[in-house]
Amino acid sequence: MRRLYDWMLRMAEHPNALWVLAVIAFAEASVFPIPPDVLMIPMIIARPRRAWLIASIAMVASVSGGLLGYAIGALAFDSLGEPILTAMGKADSMAQFNEAFVDAGFWAVLGAGITPFPFKVITIMAGWTGMPLATFIITAVIARGIRFYLVATLLWYFGAPIRAFIEKRLGLVFTVFFIVLIGAFFLIRFI
Repeated sequence: MRRLYDWMLRMAEHPNALWVLAVIAFAEASVFPIPPDVLMIPMIIARPRRAWLIASIAMVASVSGGLLGYAIGALAFDSLGEPILTAMGKADSMAQFNEAFVDAGFWAVLGAGITPFPFKVITIMAGWTGMPLATFIITAVIARGIRFYLVATLLWYFGAPIRAFIEKRLGLVFTVFFIVLIGAFFLIRFI
């Protein structure tokens, strides 16, 4: 994994870095283990004026890759989806997760799209459980947009000093944000 991570950092300076980012964001949403943030961060630090272009490419590619994950879940769960989830250690909880996912599909996709939870798990499960495709796409765009544009904005505004913070605590920041978002939703709904 470390060699793969180091390779991604080297690719951030490659002339075709935007294409590499698109491929990695696409693959991460369905099968790849490392999030595109690893490539986005050095790319934005190197060229802050391209922060929103970089975030846009990551978002579009990630949502497109999410559609592949959705298709794997909907059309090839037994042959592809289940082995991917088994390799990630998620096989034991699939039935329980299926029931919970059907009840909270929108929130599951939103949460996984923002937080460091493996997005590929949710994209495959969304297809497997039959989540409406339109709901999946809209939620994935919102979630991945929040995640990638927030990273781009922080890096654009604060520059290199924020890199260490993002790399070490990004998961915590997104998790807290998601908890606050859900809390606000329930507060508005029940008041």
